[in-house]
Amino acid sequence: MPSVSGLLEERELAARRRVEGLREEADRVQAELVVAEQDWKEWVIARSRVGEVLALGGAGNAAPDSTEGLRETDPQPEPAKPKSVVPVWRAGLAWSVLSVDYQRILRVLSDRQRLGQGPLTCQDMAAAFGIDPVPARVETLRSKAKRLVARGWLAESAPGQFTLMPGASGPVGAS
Repeated sequence: MPSVSGLLEERELAARRRVEGLREEADRVQAELVVAEQDWKEWVIARSRVGEVLALGGAGNAAPDSTEGLRETDPQPEPAKPKSVVPVWRAGLAWSVLSVDYQRILRVLSDRQRLGQGPLTCQDMAAAFGIDPVPARVETLRSKAKRLVARGWLAESAPGQFTLMPGASGPVGAS
């Protein structure tokens, strides 16, 4: 008949092997995550660059002599359609160029800033919008907030902590 100590040692050994296996798997997943995040960041940058080029409409590449059809003052851009590209923030750019979802994020952060409150997490945003804070919806908000950070509308003071970028406050982009 096996001893109690022997049985406990067997169980301890099995548990330790399982922990080591899971740690190895976690390390592998972590390494894959780092590579995937880098790839994602590169695509975000690429899309941002293409968005900048498309927003300029090729005006930056126009020859100096080709001023036909260009006006002294260009009209304000039309409000963005849902699912539109987030333009890079610049002074005087109105919030109306953003889709409604992005404007909601800016509005709740503007209200917090006006009230002297600190940064906001995506879970807090979900609660503020009356959205169930389930992972899929929180990740959707996080993706939008990160896109606003990448375009200069928001600042991420700490991982997952979002605030308005100085100068991007106000519904009309007033600084």
